[in-house]
Amino acid sequence: MAKKQYDDYSVKYALAAPCGMYCGFCRDYLAREKGLKKGCEGCRIRNKNCAFIKKDCPPLRNGTIKFCYECESFPCDNLKRLDSNYTKKCGYSMIKSLERIRSVGVDTWLGEQWDARTCPACGGRICIHDAKCFDCGAPLKK
Repeated sequence: MAKKQYDDYSVKYALAAPCGMYCGFCRDYLAREKGLKKGCEGCRIRNKNCAFIKKDCPPLRNGTIKFCYECESFPCDNLKRLDSNYTKKCGYSMIKSLERIRSVGVDTWLGEQWDARTCPACGGRICIHDAKCFDCGAPLKK
């Protein structure tokens, strides 16, 4: 089963990155959490706002937006590049994810993310990078 701390909405929200990724399903985050290596704690938790985009994004850097979809330049070239990489390598679109957050709200989106990336075999989390459960190795079922 998922760790108890993830039942806490504030923790789940803190792992909802501005770019549309849910950090709690990232390989680096999962590895750090399991004590396998020093990894990422999540963008908002580290007060980084976005590991990939913040340094190049004044609205994120100065805190005028919380998610990239709130920006008048959405989707910007930086986000398009990031989205293209993740779509090709992981089958995950940040832009579609952000459009979903805008459409249904972060609460519903968080629930959808958890439903889609909870391992049916063991209740663990399915890594966004390789589409396998980080705990038991079961693949994500489409």
